Amino acid sequence: MDRLTAANVFVTIVERGSLVAAANALAMSRSMVTRYLAEMEDWSGSRLLHRSTRSLSLTPAGERVLGHCHRLLELANEVPAVDHGTAMPRGLLRIGCSQFVAHQILAPVVRQYLASYPEASVNLHVSSQTVDLIAERIDLTIRITNELDPGLIARRLGRCDSVICAAPAYLASRPGLNSPEDLTLHNCLSYSYFGDALWQFEREGRSFKVPVRGNFSANDSMVVLEAALAGEGVAMQPVLAAQPYLDSGQLQLLLPDYRPQSLGIYGVYQSRKHLPPALRLMLDSLVAHFAAQ
Repeated sequence: MDRLTAANVFVTIVERGSLVAAANALAMSRSMVTRYLAEMEDWSGSRLLHRSTRSLSLTPAGERVLGHCHRLLELANEVPAVDHGTAMPRGLLRIGCSQFVAHQILAPVVRQYLASYPEASVNLHVSSQTVDLIAERIDLTIRITNELDPGLIARRLGRCDSVICAAPAYLASRPGLNSPEDLTLHNCLSYSYFGDALWQFEREGRSFKVPVRGNFSANDSMVVLEAALAGEGVAMQPVLAAQPYLDSGQLQLLLPDYRPQSLGIYGVYQSRKHLPPALRLMLDSLVAHFAAQ
């Protein structure tokens, strides 16, 4: 965790008089401010603030740490500023993402980024779980959702469209699908973060939900895709993942007149202020990637 940022957060909390005011002043989420304060207390081994519902005050240990933080920030301010508008990215950028995002979204963007900036490097932290930016030391995480926590610092990168599909071997001995309601007659393979029990559709400006059920679900969309390819059932899959198999005939497009719910794709990071060149350029590259598609 960045101790310089933690020191700045602690000083701002004291100056502003509350965690909420500090979060607003730093353009940082309240939860992030709380985490930085907790880490500062862990490092010092002491409670730094007396907090009540109306006010806060420094503990004796907090007064000593505050002095150290002021000196640390003064030293940092003596470092000459870098023009991030023209600075070339260098060093390591750690990105958290799912397996689907790593393969289908980040792979081409990262290749181009590394080719363009030889002094930069990228580490992908691939996980199906929501990544804790501070605990995992992640600079950027990519999330696909329509329910993003409003307290997070995020930039919308693009949109994730989906299709309903199944392998021809599965469909050969099953009833046809003419409307979303027919899904109730099928074994539906579910992605845990995309609706286990209800699939949402739109048609001619009308949206509706259809209850589905099946004998298999997973918290990784690529695992669900593999099950669909094996003929295990019907799946709702991102277009980017399913399209090669639709083109090859390994999967068949179902319900083409109905559009499954689209999700937003977001880049989530710690603070809006003083974005490092590596992070800023990666975000710009991702926005351009989706705009081109």
